[in-house]
Amino acid sequence: TAIYVRRGLDLPLARQVAEKLMAHDALGAHARDELGISEVTSARPLQAALASACSFAVGAALPTIVAALASESILLPAIVVSALVSLAALGGLAAKAGGAKVGPGIIRVVFWSALAMGVSSGVGVLYGAVA
Repeated sequence: TAIYVRRGLDLPLARQVAEKLMAHDALGAHARDELGISEVTSARPLQAALASACSFAVGAALPTIVAALASESILLPAIVVSALVSLAALGGLAAKAGGAKVGPGIIRVVFWSALAMGVSSGVGVLYGAVA
């Protein structure tokens, strides 16, 4: 009832609306009005999986091309730099698409990606998987 009063209904009408919605679909009414969950905001796992796969393919394109073209002497640094450039571009694009500030989005993605690369490389060296 309080939700509908805050939305501008008077108390008797708000109570009536709440009672009718609860009688029809209590769980749906609570999910929609208290938690903000609706068909529009519900998870879409297939859409998320497709977007993730496309992002991965786009992000991997530049490092893959660099790996194919770079000489062996600069291969590792070239792949790392090209991967971070790709991640920076995708981080900026994601921030812009999400309505966030682009600069902090780029910095966040590049920082955590570089950290993950460093930790992965360190673990590889530790266990002898990387020369």
